[in-house]
Amino acid sequence: MLKHFFLLFILCCWYSGFSQAKDDQAESYYVKGEFKKALIIYENLVKESPFNYKYNLKLIDIYQQLELFDDAREIIIKILSQRYNPMTVVVLGYNYQLEGNKLATDKYYNDAIVFIDENPNYIYSVAKKFEDYSLLDKAIEVYKKGKILTPEKNYSLELARIYGDLGDIELMFSSYIDFIAFSPGHINSIKRAISNFISEDNSNVNNIYLRRQLLKKIQQEPTIYWYEMLSWLYVQEKAYNKSFIQEKALYKRSQESFYRIIELASIAHENNDDETAKTIYNFILESTQNLGALLEANKSLLEIETKNADDKMILEIDKTYQSLFEEYGKSDRTLPLQLAYGKFLAFNLKDTESAIKFLKKSLKLSISKFQEAEVKLLLADILVLQEKYNQALIYYSQIQVSLKNSLLAQEARFKVAKTSYYKGDFDWAESQLNILKSSTSQLIANDALDLKLLISDNKYEDSTQTALKQYAKADLFAFQNKTKEAITLLSQILKDHKGESITDQTLFQQAKLFEKTKQFNKAELNYLEIIKDYGEGILADDAHYYLAELYNTQLANPEAAKEHYERIIFDYQDSIYFIEARRRFRTLRGDLLN
Repeated sequence: MLKHFFLLFILCCWYSGFSQAKDDQAESYYVKGEFKKALIIYENLVKESPFNYKYNLKLIDIYQQLELFDDAREIIIKILSQRYNPMTVVVLGYNYQLEGNKLATDKYYNDAIVFIDENPNYIYSVAKKFEDYSLLDKAIEVYKKGKILTPEKNYSLELARIYGDLGDIELMFSSYIDFIAFSPGHINSIKRAISNFISEDNSNVNNIYLRRQLLKKIQQEPTIYWYEMLSWLYVQEKAYNKSFIQEKALYKRSQESFYRIIELASIAHENNDDETAKTIYNFILESTQNLGALLEANKSLLEIETKNADDKMILEIDKTYQSLFEEYGKSDRTLPLQLAYGKFLAFNLKDTESAIKFLKKSLKLSISKFQEAEVKLLLADILVLQEKYNQALIYYSQIQVSLKNSLLAQEARFKVAKTSYYKGDFDWAESQLNILKSSTSQLIANDALDLKLLISDNKYEDSTQTALKQYAKADLFAFQNKTKEAITLLSQILKDHKGESITDQTLFQQAKLFEKTKQFNKAELNYLEIIKDYGEGILADDAHYYLAELYNTQLANPEAAKEHYERIIFDYQDSIYFIEARRRFRTLRGDLLN
């Protein structure tokens, strides 16, 4: 008995495998558009398994592809006689549509839709069948009916997807907003879905659609998630001050949202919106006793103040750091503040020895391996500042060994390359940069690529590599905050190597340093020279954008600013500055952006 059962089992497995092989072959023919070959196999499969729904549907599809509508209808009606199914009714309606019989088409589509009134469990499957035939209006009708018949299931996500496919972004946003109201816990996934349809440009029509709908929701029902969504939209547009208004309104309704204000401050700070960042950090200082938040706010405020501080302010900032250490102490909790102070001592007070001594004390604290690496990274930077390259390389190498493949290790490798570049060892620098081009950090990868291109484009200009070595030295001066020396050396390069491949890069670097020292007219001349003589080069769009910014913010010439923003819009559409240039151009033109 067992022997017969085993034999039967083997035969069933063999038959199943054989049928699957034929199915796979038929599917291969179908995909290639060889419908007649696929037809023969599926007809045999249906004969062998007459109740296999999948085989029958495939056979119907092939008949329709071959315009054998009568054969297709015969199978459909046979299936319906065995078991009434509204999806099969849709298939029958579609068959009549292919035949051009509108009356029958409408009847069967309507029958399928009416059927779900009494059988709402079929809502999704009927709508999906309409979608399969690209009958999106019918699918929308079914999903809308489903929202009424089964409100606990909602279907707003399905509607949003269809409206997106139809290009009706306004209705798509409306459906996503309906789903947030239905299920607020999915707000972050909705943000991700919406993010593909909006941009940094607040005059983008999609941004306007979303902003209007959210403002309307806030007016109708001021629930916290509408404030959160509007704040998120403003962050995408880099309108951090407007986002802060929403976050404060959120905070009044839910004290738990305070972490979002801290995050917003950090984003504004990272994106150089110093005024908004200062406003938010001061709000944080007034609103919490959380130690981490207080330390971060104080540190960031000091970093912002340091940017444009004169000698007198620098001394006041130093006193503030000291008072903070007196209040909060020096421990692993205050390590970010210690790192900020170490950098301040070295790069602003220019007291590198005190900075090194201070940071070496930080290394003796009970800190994690990652925190230790952060301290060593800064110590190495300061040693480069002192031009003690070999000692710096020891620290960088230690980080790479202790935290292999981490972002800190990749940053350390980039610093190794930069240090080798400062020393004039361009071959070793290039070898490190080649590895970093595929860094998991896009910022490091971009910086590595930029430096590699600078080296590779210029190291063969002459056998002594004089211009490149001088440029690297000027770059080091800039890193050391020896701005005047850097400007002077770059002028020497422009004089001795005018017309060589490094000229446009030298003009650009010098222009940035002129801006730093508020020599705006000299910066203007450099940018204009790049545009005139190197208009086809890789720095042309950079020159247009920074010159426009200069006219817009420092030289009070908005018409000239508009001209250069416009050049980016029309001549450099793949530029990283395109979106911002368009936004600023429209602002100067007086477009209504809110």
